[in-house]
Amino acid sequence: MGQRGGAASFMPNKFVFPGGALDPSDFEVRSSCALSPACRTRLGKKTDRPELAAPLAFAAIRETFEETGLRLAHPAEAVDGPPEAETWRRFFSAGGEPAIDRLRFVFRAITPPTLPKRFDARFFLADAETVLGDLDDFSQADAELSHLSWLPLDEARGLDLPFITSVVLAELQALADAGWPEDDRPAPFFRHDASGSHFEPL
Repeated sequence: MGQRGGAASFMPNKFVFPGGALDPSDFEVRSSCALSPACRTRLGKKTDRPELAAPLAFAAIRETFEETGLRLAHPAEAVDGPPEAETWRRFFSAGGEPAIDRLRFVFRAITPPTLPKRFDARFFLADAETVLGDLDDFSQADAELSHLSWLPLDEARGLDLPFITSVVLAELQALADAGWPEDDRPAPFFRHDASGSHFEPL
């Protein structure tokens, strides 16, 4: 996790996971591996854009690389990424390909319509062993997050967090308490409408 800057227009000073918006390059990047069937199926529920499943996973890997310098990747020969995407060029030129098969979709959340900035976010989980290289080397990270570090769940939950991050960490704690069961546990979907807040299983 890392801390957003105090001058950020969205969630200033909060500790968050790496993440961000879909980029056009996330639709163009390729990998020889694929999302697990369970992951793809759940990402396709409650949406009219099921074709976003793989681009969302690629976006998660790209944003993690941009904001932490860590590459969720399988070893592979160095190649060029999409020519217009500087981040993907750096990712591929270091050797390795995006390990979207190692991602597990664990949570989806849509912010309330009353907020000035909104998101429809999908949260992914991956084993740290998926990182290709030194787990503690954040030297290639951009400046968006400070105080980057790996944290135990109980310590992370004590930080100054956005509400939804606290909820996602609680779900991760439940997975940990259950012994990290196979990818057959529904992913919670937290959303809001005029009647209130809702949790639905995906």
